[in-house]
Amino acid sequence: YLPHFISWVIMASIVGQILSPSNGIVNVLIKKLTGKTIFFLGDNKWFQPTLIITSIWKNFGYYMIILLAGLQGIPKYLYESAEIDGATRWQRVLKIDLPSILPTIMVMFILNVGRLLSLGFEKVLLLQTELNKATSDIIAVYVYEQGIINAKYSYSTAVGLFNTVVNIILLIIVNRIAKKAADVSFV
Repeated sequence: YLPHFISWVIMASIVGQILSPSNGIVNVLIKKLTGKTIFFLGDNKWFQPTLIITSIWKNFGYYMIILLAGLQGIPKYLYESAEIDGATRWQRVLKIDLPSILPTIMVMFILNVGRLLSLGFEKVLLLQTELNKATSDIIAVYVYEQGIINAKYSYSTAVGLFNTVVNIILLIIVNRIAKKAADVSFV
């Protein structure tokens, strides 16, 4: 089950149920194996791995569909000629598949770098508690708290603008790298 099109509100609820320290399926298994439970969303050392794993779980299917579509566009004669030349399956992956989908990979990489500093505002805000605030606070949540909750509009605008400038610089750097690596560019 790969829930890409489910909103983070529902995903946060599902993650909270799965990782519940009292009756979550993950903690039930951990308790059977070790006799202990882990409060994944309340422990600072477990919050970041939890966030990374849930993000991968949520988006894996979407990215896999994009990559499989890229693989479908590879001409069959490349595989046939490689097979005639005696290429192993691994050699075909390295010499045909990866170079053919490298532009797709680079476009996805550029698009994800554009969202790098936001880190998924919704998921962090929804999974954040007072117990994990030390490791879960990101710039987007900080801007929200300063602007909406504390009514420091000019300060939060300045922080958000700084975030945008850093994001633009990162995008320009990654775009140049992608242009050299795979001859893909958005500019």
